[in-house]
Amino acid sequence: MPFELDSRDRRSLTIAGGIFVLLLVAAFVLVPDTDARREEPTTFSTASGGAKAAWLLLRQAGYDVERWERPPADLPDPAGKVLVLANPATFPTLADREHLKDFVARGGRIIATGVQAAIFLPADGFVPEPLAANVWKQAAAVSPSAITRAAPHITLTPSAYWDSAAPAMPLFADEGRTRVIAQQIGRGDIIFWASATPLTNAGLREPGNLEFFLACIGRRDRVKVLWDEYFHGYRQSLTASAAHSPLAWLFVHLGLIALAVLATYSRRSGPVFAAGDDTRLSPLEFVRTLGHLYERAGAASVAAEVSYSHFRYWLTRRLGAPGDASPAVLEAALCERWAFEDADLGATLAACEAARRRPDLKPKEALRLVRALWRYGARLKLFSGARR
Repeated sequence: MPFELDSRDRRSLTIAGGIFVLLLVAAFVLVPDTDARREEPTTFSTASGGAKAAWLLLRQAGYDVERWERPPADLPDPAGKVLVLANPATFPTLADREHLKDFVARGGRIIATGVQAAIFLPADGFVPEPLAANVWKQAAAVSPSAITRAAPHITLTPSAYWDSAAPAMPLFADEGRTRVIAQQIGRGDIIFWASATPLTNAGLREPGNLEFFLACIGRRDRVKVLWDEYFHGYRQSLTASAAHSPLAWLFVHLGLIALAVLATYSRRSGPVFAAGDDTRLSPLEFVRTLGHLYERAGAASVAAEVSYSHFRYWLTRRLGAPGDASPAVLEAALCERWAFEDADLGATLAACEAARRRPDLKPKEALRLVRALWRYGARLKLFSGARR
């Protein structure tokens, strides 16, 4: 079946397509550059909340650092490895959580930041504090360690804190609330930050943050840094990256539009049975049935009246004459306007007028009047498709 759209469907589809294109253009023009302004601590972002400065700093300082764009199941031997899990943007599976826990238990270190990271790792006593998410505060060291010796004070966003009864070592706190903890699991450890502020492009410049960040990483000659980008949507394959990026939603919207178009088209032009060919027998049977009905009812005058009313309707409409004009007026108008000359026209119209009030009209007389009206209609071209 050929794909055809009527004018209304084509107009609706054109309008919808135009609006969609305008929205795309507006999105590209008005939405800021995601690479430059994306407020996530990813090593690809140069925004104030990005982490490209920390990434470049580690490379220039001689650290062995690598962007990790594979799932936790592919993590290498954890000995001497530090995984930076900075504000992951997607959710982990149960298998991902088990692999991360195993990575730490076998000797690895994970630097986990933000509220989202608590979903990935054991975080007993973790309490989100969303109302303070846009404020920077200074936190002071509360426990002696190599990290607190390197930075007695740090600045971060207090988006979470840990209960004092939690089984972990508090490192930094402000106003009695712990913002950074260290938790030992097996042969490795996890360092939880309330937020990723100390490693962001803007936060790295705050007093103590750089020293704190490097102290959490460890000595460059003893560690390899794996900076997680997998949970920010960056994957090794182009298909996987697109599936975890806003581009996936664009394809979802396009799919919904396609389904709507198909549903509209199928509703109007779906599969149908081919119509059967009409035979000439059907209209002839109708005519014969109607004729027998008039004959049995003795209503020859009705047949003549119907034909005459039909003739008068089209004639007065073409002439612009009143609907109740007399046969003489109609004949005069035809002769004057159309120069139509016929000696029997007036008599035929008068006979048709009289036939309306003659219930005893004979069938032959009625047939003669109907044929005469049809001939006049054909000559005057009142009926479309009529033959003379």
